[in-house]
Amino acid sequence: MKRGRSQAEPHVIYGINAVVALLDRSPERVLKVYVQDNLGPKRLGRIGNRFDRIAVEVSRVASTRLDEMAGTAKHQGIAALVKPSTTLGEAEACDLIGQLERPLILVLDGIEDPRNFGACLRSADAAGADLVVTARSRNVGMTAVVSKVAAGAAEAQPVAQVANLARFMNFMRDAGIWLVGTDGNAEATLFGTDLTQSVGLVLGAEGRGLRRLTRERCDTLVSLPLLGTVESLNISVAAGICLYEAVRQRELV
Repeated sequence: MKRGRSQAEPHVIYGINAVVALLDRSPERVLKVYVQDNLGPKRLGRIGNRFDRIAVEVSRVASTRLDEMAGTAKHQGIAALVKPSTTLGEAEACDLIGQLERPLILVLDGIEDPRNFGACLRSADAAGADLVVTARSRNVGMTAVVSKVAAGAAEAQPVAQVANLARFMNFMRDAGIWLVGTDGNAEATLFGTDLTQSVGLVLGAEGRGLRRLTRERCDTLVSLPLLGTVESLNISVAAGICLYEAVRQRELV
């Protein structure tokens, strides 16, 4: 497998949670911070004295300038130019998995909406997932929208981007990880499936679901009961349910 990390250009993240999380966890990645010139005391209070504790250039700008940088007016008065996060390459992800005891891994197949991806990362971080695996060519990257929705999780949650998802799933199976895919037509349900072992939860894009090769690499397929009128759940909601069912089961053993 190819060794190395993904490369990208510096980009803008925005929102108080996302910027503060990066200042706290990886301040070396922050190249410059932009703060709205009339930012209120309540939001300034959430930033605290972080600018005094790290050597980072802070520029006061008009809200319209932040609108342009973020591509939205929902920036909460702060943005930052940052070095790209370091996603794991395939070999690095393999090394990480080899060091884990009873890993909990989230595998995402073809998530192209940055809001959904950001929400999945937020749920994965909250549930203590050891790794999120995505396909390099079929999943949205670490964009500003992803960072904003993830509310800091994009900067903390380990993420691997692999060239061939089906091949990487073969490695996971060989490493003793039980691959549980979601499928609305599956007879087995999530809540009747043992998730206490080393497990990889495999979810596909809303509507399209798992691709054929991804589905074939799963050890079992499960469904989430839908008792109302909707035919499917948003991918980030489904990911959160699956992750926390694994957490619930693991706390009982």
